[in-house]
Amino acid sequence: MNIFYAPDITKDNYTFSETESKHIVRVLRLKSGELIDIIDGKGSFYTAKIISENPKKCQVVVETVEENYNKRDFNLSIAIAPTKNNDRFEWFCEKATEIGIDKIIPMISFQSERRNIKPDRFKKKIISAVKQSLKAYMPEFTEFVKFKDLIEKDFDGKKYIAHCNDAVKEIHHLKNIYKKGENVLVLIGPEGDFTLEEVEQAIENGFEEITISKSRLRTETAGIVTAEIINLINE
Repeated sequence: MNIFYAPDITKDNYTFSETESKHIVRVLRLKSGELIDIIDGKGSFYTAKIISENPKKCQVVVETVEENYNKRDFNLSIAIAPTKNNDRFEWFCEKATEIGIDKIIPMISFQSERRNIKPDRFKKKIISAVKQSLKAYMPEFTEFVKFKDLIEKDFDGKKYIAHCNDAVKEIHHLKNIYKKGENVLVLIGPEGDFTLEEVEQAIENGFEEITISKSRLRTETAGIVTAEIINLINE
C-alpha cells in the first residue's frame, strides 16, 4: 500500500507537487480512476481518486475521509540527546515513529556529544516512517532545547528522567511506575549519561528517576526501548 503525505490537503481535491506527481505517474504508473491513500499528519486518513495523471501536477479528488484515525488516548514525548553519529539518531527517529511517539525533543545536556543538527534530515525520516507504519499523526520534531530550560517547562503529565548512575540506588523501572493512559515525558541522556547534578535538578523540577533496562544501553536504543514500553502498556 502506497501512502502519500499531504499536510495541506482539503476534503475536496488536491494537486501534488511535481516531485510527488512524477513518483505517482512515472514510478508507480498509477492511472486516472485509481484510488490512493493520503495522510495529512493531523489525524485524517483520506482515500482519493486520481483525476489527472499529469506527471507535473497529478490531481486527485477526495472520496472518503476518516478523521482521528487510530487516535491514541495518551501522549508520549521523549527528550533525547542526539548521538555523535547522525545515522544512529536518524534510526531512533525512524523506529520511535513506527512504534508510536508524539514528540521528539533534541536535548543538549552537560555531556552531549552533538550540539547542532540539521532538522530536515530527521524530519524526512519521520515522514517516511509515518507512511510506512500507516499512521495519520505526524510526530512533532522540535528545535534543540537545553536541559535546564526543558526541565523548567510545564508539562501536563508524568515526567521521568532515565539514567544508570550507580550512585543512585533502588530507582523504579519504567514499566512498574507508568500507568496506562497517562501523558508522559521521558528524558534520555547522552552516551556519558546525565550528571548527578542534572538528575538532582530534574527531581527538583518534578521529575522521577527511572531505569528502563538492566543492561547499559546506547542512547538511541534507550529511546526505542522507552517508546516500546509505553506503547505496550497502552495496548
